[in-house]
Amino acid sequence: MCRLVSFRFSFCALLGVFLALSPARAGEQVDVALVLAVDVSRSMSPEELLIQRKGYAAAVSSPDVVRAIELGAYGRIAMMMFEWANDGHAREIVAWSVIENQADAFGFAEKILADTTYGQRRTSISGAIRHAASLLKEADYSADRRVIDISGDGPNNQGTPVTLARDAAVESGLVINGLPLMTRGGVGYQFNIPDLDEYYRRCVIGGPASFVIPVNDWAQFPEAVRRKLILEIGGLTPPEVPRIIPAQITFGEPYDCLVGEKIWRKMRDQYFWDQ
Repeated sequence: MCRLVSFRFSFCALLGVFLALSPARAGEQVDVALVLAVDVSRSMSPEELLIQRKGYAAAVSSPDVVRAIELGAYGRIAMMMFEWANDGHAREIVAWSVIENQADAFGFAEKILADTTYGQRRTSISGAIRHAASLLKEADYSADRRVIDISGDGPNNQGTPVTLARDAAVESGLVINGLPLMTRGGVGYQFNIPDLDEYYRRCVIGGPASFVIPVNDWAQFPEAVRRKLILEIGGLTPPEVPRIIPAQITFGEPYDCLVGEKIWRKMRDQYFWDQ
């Protein structure tokens, strides 16, 4: 019972922070305010981090993405990008920018490529969600939708449990979409899980029309990001995601959204790490 009370108190406190971050704002009208939250934990190799950065640049500057922007009610979106890893690492790559034509998109892509990625220890998806929520609050735009686009190649293993951060963000009116990277290659591959796409579905994403697009091979990455951006800009979902989910009773096992934390503790105890 004490644990339940403590859990509820933690969630209510976290929700209060998110609600405080989401008052009505007046500013330039855009169809969507979109935060690109990009995982740079050391479970990815330097080569994969470079592929990821180039993939985002190619997707953002794609004529198909620009066309989707131009078809919006206002014909413009606001977007920014930051890289994240542990609970204390969130580094801005591109500041808030309004994109409404091809030149704007190329400018955003050039800023992505102008920077350099440095891998960091640990994976705090919850920290990334909290940081993205604060960025959306601070952005001086009036947006019909506010979306966090989060990518990552492993489960949360540091900071607040990811479900608490997700639920608080959704309660404050945000949508969280996921791009789980089902890849291997970095030195921290032992922290990955085989069903990361299901983890993202059950533990990370949330809000109206939220969805997951898995990446099973790095060759798929630029196209996956391009497709994801087009869907987010248009407020759509992939055709394979049903718009109406029938009510049903299931007695299946609940998903363990603390799997990442448990893997970390097991590795820490096995190798006598300090933290």
